[in-house]
Amino acid sequence: MSLAILVAARELKIGFRNPWAYTFMALFTLFMFSLLLINLQGYVTGYSGMTGTMLNLALYLLPLMALMLGSFSLTGDKEEGNWELLSTYALSTGAYMIGKYAGISIVMLSIVAAGFGLSGMVGSLLGGGFGVSAFLTLLLFAALLSFFFLAIATLIGTLASNRWQALTAAVGVWFFAIIAWPALLIAALGMLPCPRIKSAVTVAVFLNPAELTRLFTVVKLGGGSTLGPEYYKWVDWIQQPWGSAAFLGMALLWIAVVLVAAHVIWERRRGRV
Repeated sequence: MSLAILVAARELKIGFRNPWAYTFMALFTLFMFSLLLINLQGYVTGYSGMTGTMLNLALYLLPLMALMLGSFSLTGDKEEGNWELLSTYALSTGAYMIGKYAGISIVMLSIVAAGFGLSGMVGSLLGGGFGVSAFLTLLLFAALLSFFFLAIATLIGTLASNRWQALTAAVGVWFFAIIAWPALLIAALGMLPCPRIKSAVTVAVFLNPAELTRLFTVVKLGGGSTLGPEYYKWVDWIQQPWGSAAFLGMALLWIAVVLVAAHVIWERRRGRV
């Protein structure tokens, strides 16, 4: 565990020196501040067009940030020879992966905190910010979205040999999960008989962490009525007292499965060297 902490500390030092991190931070903060200026026209509570816009902003920006920062970190170690140096120490693959994931997670949380912190502080001063409940729910949404896609980025960094391969895979995953997902889902569901649509939607939601996180957040913000009838069962269990705990359990399981897969692949390749 101590070695994992050292890897995380090293990753933090590199991450906060990375110009990409500050570029993403400035971009995210700029968009958050722009949304705040629009929101100053009226006080927002619960789910509205304004919160929906913020959800879409996070869905477009945060997964791409996480995928690029995370995958570049692992492939950078391969290209620059840092992994060969680290592997000469008594550093297990598990400690390396946990340290990497923890370090980049803190960098991503700093980006999220900068955007939300500025908008929340300025909104509070000007009297036009989001309600506390909606603000915290959106913050949780952004954090969970980052954790999900950092896990995928770790898997991409494990499979890719260099930054170009990582970039191609990261953009491909982002395009599939964020841009193309609605069209692909509608096309696939349209070919299924009606009795199987609800079960297919359930499986599809679990496969796409962006959709899973968005669905949970929309329901928690009171926008469950905007979802189609295929999601009514989701709305019911999310609104239960144990719904949040169940969702967090599913999120941890999803992330753990992806990280374990990355660990197994990295360990096998390490054994071949």
